[in-house]
Amino acid sequence: MDQHVHARITEGLRRRGVDVLTAEEDGSKTLADPDLMSRATSLGRVVFSNDPDHLAEAARRQKAGHLFAGLVFARQLGITIGQAVHDLELIAKAYEPAEIENRVEYLPL
Repeated sequence: MDQHVHARITEGLRRRGVDVLTAEEDGSKTLADPDLMSRATSLGRVVFSNDPDHLAEAARRQKAGHLFAGLVFARQLGITIGQAVHDLELIAKAYEPAEIENRVEYLPL
């Protein structure tokens, strides 16, 4: 989870058994977006964010052919907390890591 994601989304996912790591818990909340994406990739974790800068970083990596573990993006005002939890749970449980690698998924689904 990017540092800007509402804590209730993280809590809701954990209640549903989804393994979530926040940037704050990882000690990476102050990293620049490219570094956060690299850190998540090194851990094999998809980034969830509502920061459009992450979209730009994902597009840059796709264009350059640089690996990233994946990005799930939702506009902050475009989705409720409940819908985000529901959709993120589906993604977490339906995708294998290789299936979302180097991709961007948008919420709501």
